[in-house]
Amino acid sequence: MQTLTPIWPAPPRIRAFMTLRTGGCSRSPYASFNVAAHVGDDPLAVAANRALLRGLLPAEPLWLNQVHGTKVLPASEHCGPHTPDADAIWTRERGRICVIMTADCLPILITDRAGTQVAAVHAGWRGLADGIIEEALKTFTDQSMSLLAWLGPCVGSKTFEVGTEVYQAFTAHDPESRQAFVSRSADRWLADLQTLARIRLRRCGVDSIHADTRCTYTDHRRFYSYRRDGQTGRMATLIWIDKSR
Repeated sequence: MQTLTPIWPAPPRIRAFMTLRTGGCSRSPYASFNVAAHVGDDPLAVAANRALLRGLLPAEPLWLNQVHGTKVLPASEHCGPHTPDADAIWTRERGRICVIMTADCLPILITDRAGTQVAAVHAGWRGLADGIIEEALKTFTDQSMSLLAWLGPCVGSKTFEVGTEVYQAFTAHDPESRQAFVSRSADRWLADLQTLARIRLRRCGVDSIHADTRCTYTDHRRFYSYRRDGQTGRMATLIWIDKSR
């Protein structure tokens, strides 16, 4: 398996990476490192891929059932075999692995400069518009300049075409969001998820924002893309506080 490591000034005790689509056991159209159990892939292949991932980690990842909402789950409430509904997860406990899955949506990682808390956020356009970032930031005791954010690869601004519903969900109550849209016709726009996220992070006082701007839609070799392929797998983006540091 291959992974992508965020480039950001997080403290050494903060560990994070994103899986790519290569080096796993899944067959087409999920080839090959799919970690999602809800997309129709062979459960044995998913289990084998998750076992490979687990081998890189100090504990089992805390998987979520993502519903494009704004629920932010404390890792302390993630217990037992049930996979809870939520689109973000956070912890102050060392060794607890926060994880979200994406295949075009925007993965966001957040920590503080002291490395005392982390959060992983799944941000599709609905979650961004409804306030998933703001809800995740509320869990941090210090919501000021001490926070860092990393924006992972997602569907890019040149390929994410949306309609009036999406445009109005952001701009009707937030004129600043218009800078994240480029008009293509009377009722079609190209949307920039990372710009939309930056606007909201900065509004909440987070100025240390770092990003990997690669597009999941155009990079077929590295990334899954639901918009491109329809039936496809998911990447995992993980973050935790290292017990040994």
